[in-house]
Amino acid sequence: MSGRARLRRIALTAGAVLMFLVLAGATYQGVATALERRRVPHPGRLIDVGGHQLHLHCDGDGAPTVVLEAPAAGMSAAWGWVQLQIADLTRVCSYDRAGLGWSEAGTARYQPDAVAGQLLTLLQRGGEPGPYVVAGQGLGAALATLFAARVGPDAAALVLIDARPVPAAEGPTDRGTRMAPFWPWLARAGVLRAAGTLADRASGLPEPAAGALRAFLNRPDHLTRTARELARWDDTIRLADAAALGPDVRVARVEAAGPARVAFLATRADADKATRAIADAVRAVRSPAARRLQPRP
Repeated sequence: MSGRARLRRIALTAGAVLMFLVLAGATYQGVATALERRRVPHPGRLIDVGGHQLHLHCDGDGAPTVVLEAPAAGMSAAWGWVQLQIADLTRVCSYDRAGLGWSEAGTARYQPDAVAGQLLTLLQRGGEPGPYVVAGQGLGAALATLFAARVGPDAAALVLIDARPVPAAEGPTDRGTRMAPFWPWLARAGVLRAAGTLADRASGLPEPAAGALRAFLNRPDHLTRTARELARWDDTIRLADAAALGPDVRVARVEAAGPARVAFLATRADADKATRAIADAVRAVRSPAARRLQPRP
């Protein structure tokens, strides 16, 4: 056999093996996803916000209502520890942004400045009135700021967890942003699921939140929206920095899970830092002095 024929045979064999691995991975991904759809039902409600439905999960009773805005790649389940504890204190609502978790993507392209309007519609149609204590982590901190600016007097307090500063004009991006466009393709081939590359970041959350977040961190549709949000990270931070908050909005900042763009409050210790800050904001809003400052209807 000539050297050229040998090389051709090796190339064909390698291609066949690669095709087999891709097909096997895709089959593995499809079967696992089908099982997860039955095993991981949504805990909240699906509410129409104008052509598509968003998932809203609320617990507890009382006022003000705490509204939780998830970090990049996150969803309502990312607040597993925090929502569990805040529900003992007051009403608390987490949700999935369009295209993430159990929420439908809709037809509109992702625009950071449209998120606040969709969240407001979701809360209104879900019967969850203000006043709100708004809390967000990472990218969610910027989106929470935009929501607080949007609702004006209904925003009583804002808790910014792991909020990032306005990026420099030529600021570097971390590995999460650079690799994000490839995540949906790796998920379709079953590579992310087999390696646990992203899903392992949910480890430490309570069940069923941990299982739900792990499942969606292996889902191409969820990761496609994640990549689009991460691509607009700098734009979102700048919009939040320019947002005009009401003069009476209490703003608290806390560092918990660190500076990575894709990070969750998965450990109890990190979640407790966020929970304490949110609980303090709720108590401050409920204080007699704060009530005296509220305008009469």
